[in-house]
Amino acid sequence: MTAETKILNQKQKQLTESSFFEKIMPHAELIAAGLSGILIVVGWLFAHFEDKPLSITAYILAFIIGGFAKAKEGIEETIANKELNVEMLMVFAAIGSAIIGYWTEGAILIFIFAVSGALETYTMNKSHKEISSLMSLQPEEAVKLLPNGREKVVPVASLVISDMILIKPGERIPADGKIITGDTAIDEAAITGESVPVAKGINDDVFAGTVNINGSITVEITKNTNETLFHKIITLVQSAQSEKSPSQAFIEKFEGTYVKVILSIVLIMMVLPHFLFDWSWNETFYRAMILLVVASPCALVASIMPATLSAISNGARNGILFKGGVHLENLAHISAIAFDKTGTLTKGKPVVTDVIVQKGLDEKSILLTVASIENHSNHPLAKSIVQYAKTMYKKDVLKPQSIQDTSGWGVKAIIDNEEWKIGKAQFVGKKEAQIFANHAYDRFSEEGKTVVFVQKGEKIIALISLKDIVRTETKSAIHTLKEQGIHTIMLTGDSKKTASAIAEESHIHEYMAECLPEKKVSYIKELKEKFGNVAMVGDGINDAPALATANVGIAMGEGTDVALETADVVLMKNDLPRISEAIKLSRKMNRIVKQNIIFSITVIMLLICTNFLQILDLPFGVIGHEGSTILVILNSLRLLRN
Repeated sequence: MTAETKILNQKQKQLTESSFFEKIMPHAELIAAGLSGILIVVGWLFAHFEDKPLSITAYILAFIIGGFAKAKEGIEETIANKELNVEMLMVFAAIGSAIIGYWTEGAILIFIFAVSGALETYTMNKSHKEISSLMSLQPEEAVKLLPNGREKVVPVASLVISDMILIKPGERIPADGKIITGDTAIDEAAITGESVPVAKGINDDVFAGTVNINGSITVEITKNTNETLFHKIITLVQSAQSEKSPSQAFIEKFEGTYVKVILSIVLIMMVLPHFLFDWSWNETFYRAMILLVVASPCALVASIMPATLSAISNGARNGILFKGGVHLENLAHISAIAFDKTGTLTKGKPVVTDVIVQKGLDEKSILLTVASIENHSNHPLAKSIVQYAKTMYKKDVLKPQSIQDTSGWGVKAIIDNEEWKIGKAQFVGKKEAQIFANHAYDRFSEEGKTVVFVQKGEKIIALISLKDIVRTETKSAIHTLKEQGIHTIMLTGDSKKTASAIAEESHIHEYMAECLPEKKVSYIKELKEKFGNVAMVGDGINDAPALATANVGIAMGEGTDVALETADVVLMKNDLPRISEAIKLSRKMNRIVKQNIIFSITVIMLLICTNFLQILDLPFGVIGHEGSTILVILNSLRLLRN
């Protein structure tokens, strides 16, 4: 065998061993619990055949193997926090049981405690699964286009802003950027939770971790790898999973005091019943050990964290990102929700709804001329008119001889030596504009539409009305929220006429028009006084102050940076029904937490009472106590289901 072959075999062996340990590590606690259970059976069999030394040896091994992880955790936390915890109570109870000769019961206690610990670890691993699966979607290499036109495979970490990369069909996008050449469809499920691919073309944004479906595209990098939306989502969910809810923080603070009280009562019970109730010393110590087991708040401590982690994971999987347990818990108590209009209740992009041309004139030629002029403007209304004309007539626009933009009013141009004006009524002559086409201006304004006039020479020849269309899902989303008992309000900077029309179409309870950002903040404060807990839904910078003022800020930004930075809850796409889903998830989590707490306290009280009445034996105390912990964790895992 050559030296090279030996080295290759050694490396292969190391990789195999590494892979084996990586697979087995997440299940280590469960395997330890299983071995502990087998050793308990072996110990019981030896005891049955009256081989006491071997029986005790098997039980000791069951103690060590099954209890090592939890004992180590308890000792480390006790040293770090300088406070006793639940794990130490279990260790003391197991040792105490062994001291009075109840080896089987002590070992069973360790075994079931190990199983409940393995379940908690499973919950943690399950809650981090979405993070792990997301991180595995990040490509490690990218095809970089060099200035000389050649291709070079480079590590993704080496990419910088303005680099050009080639992404072929079926490949994952390695970094955030914008398309320079090519058209395709992108599967953005990893980012937004939306399973339907999104059509993308030149200048459209693409995100790391998404999949290029059917077209070869060239992308210009717009963000460093540690600033991508993909990276921010991972950081956000990791942060949320580590942040404790108010209930969890209280339980953990309460745990230390509770453990001290229980240990004090156990010490008293080791002595007092012997003199008060004439119990034997063996019975007194036995009952004290049972109390140590059944009074331990294992189930109570496990009532909240597994439920919170499961709910956060469920939300992350469905494009609902909670920035922490506190926001997830608070969402259930919301009584009113204030919505920004543009980009939230509406699509945020105006569309042409009506075109009226003076009789005798050709609509097609007028629209193409208007589009030719508006093509030189970046105004949203202008873009909508250009898009409408191109879609209707499938023809290229003309080139005006001169363009003059009058900011806030309209645009003026010369085509074929004739002056054209496109803009507001005041820009072309308000009186003439208001009477054009049988006062169409007033009619469209009442409907909440924006009216653009077209003037050729000194005469108004056409009118184009546009409207920010209410999203198709808005009505159903608002209706669902009403069914949940939530009052809905729209806050907008638009005029009262426009606000009234949109509010009526959206079926929203009430609206507040002509709101500047500071006025939105004032109104949110008024709503908090009136309704108590209030949420604000917005899509970015203008809504940031109101998002911060509300009890819960919800961002609708299709994964924008601003949305991730300003709100407490982020919906990764502009999908209003997800708000109702988030509230349902929050309410379900709070309901399960209450169930867990009531159940665990009831079991503890029942076990304590039966112990004092000398009805409860140690094996049933162990099963009742640890069984309740396992049931509480399993109940919390229900939140992982869709």
